[in-house]
Amino acid sequence: MAIPDYETLMLPLLRIAATAKGNEVSLLDAIEQLAAKYQLTDEERKELLPSGGTFKFSSRVSWARTYLQKAGLIEATRRGHFRITERGNEVFNKKPQRIDNKLLSQFPEFREFQGKKKIKKENNASASETPIESIATQYEQIRATLTSELLERVKKCSPQFFERLVIFLLVRMGYGGSLKDAGQAIGRTGDGGIDGVIREDKLGLDNIYIQAKRWTDKPVGSPDIDQFAGALSKKKATKGILITTSTFTRDALASVREYSSRIILIDGITLADYMIDYNAGVSVASTYEIKKVDSDFFEEDVE
Repeated sequence: MAIPDYETLMLPLLRIAATAKGNEVSLLDAIEQLAAKYQLTDEERKELLPSGGTFKFSSRVSWARTYLQKAGLIEATRRGHFRITERGNEVFNKKPQRIDNKLLSQFPEFREFQGKKKIKKENNASASETPIESIATQYEQIRATLTSELLERVKKCSPQFFERLVIFLLVRMGYGGSLKDAGQAIGRTGDGGIDGVIREDKLGLDNIYIQAKRWTDKPVGSPDIDQFAGALSKKKATKGILITTSTFTRDALASVREYSSRIILIDGITLADYMIDYNAGVSVASTYEIKKVDSDFFEEDVE
C-alpha cells in the first residue's frame, strides 16, 4: 500500500502513546509498529525523500509526533521518546475518526505554532501559488518548526551550557576572536549580572559585555535592563548584549533607548533564528538546488 501521509499517522501514533498508559514510548518502536500496521514492504520502508537523506516513512512519523507535541497531546520525555499527556488522553477517549491539523487547531498552542512566521494560509491559498512560492512556503514551515524545537532544547539545558552556547554563537557571528579566547571570558565578571565579556572583533578594538538569561517562566522586564545598564556603566562600557530564552516586556524594549550604552536585546525566537543562520546546534539534513535557463549560454554571435 502507499505510504500514509503524516496527518493519517497522527491518530495511530496517539493510540500507541495511549496504549502505553503514561509510560514513555520510543519513537523508533513507534515507527516499527506503524510500519507493521500499514503492512509496508521493505522497499516502502526504505524509500527515501527526494533529497536522499531521510527515509520517507520515518520522516512522516516524526512530523506526526511533532504536530501532536505542539498541540499538547504528547510530550517529549528524553531524546527520541515521548508519552501521552492528560489532554492527549482526553482527545483519544473521545474516539475521533481522524486527527489532523484541523482538529489540532482547536488548541491555542498549536495555532500559535502554525502562525509563528505568519505563514498560515487559507485552505485554498496553495492553489494560487507558483511552484517556487510553494517551495518557499514549505521552507518557512520547516524553519518555524526547527526554531521552536531548538528553543525548547535550549530552555532545557543548564545555565552553564547556555552561557557557552551564547559565546559559541557570537564567535560564529564574527565576534570574540578565537573560540578559545572567547571561552576564557565566560562567567568571570560576576558583576551586576554580567556573565561574560567578548571582543567586538578579532583585533579587540572594543569589548562587548554579555548577560545571558535562561528563563522559561517569565519575560525580562525593564528592572532587569536597568540592572544590566548599571553594570555596564560601572565598567564604563559602551556596548552590551542581553540574550534570553524568554521574551522582553514592552517597557524593557522601550527602556534600551534611554541609556548611554548601546544595548542589544535578543529574545528566544531571535536566538534560535541566529542558531539556524550560523549553524549552531543544527546540521544540514537536505540541500536542493533550483536552477533556471541560462539565457546568456544560448546567445549566438551574429556576423
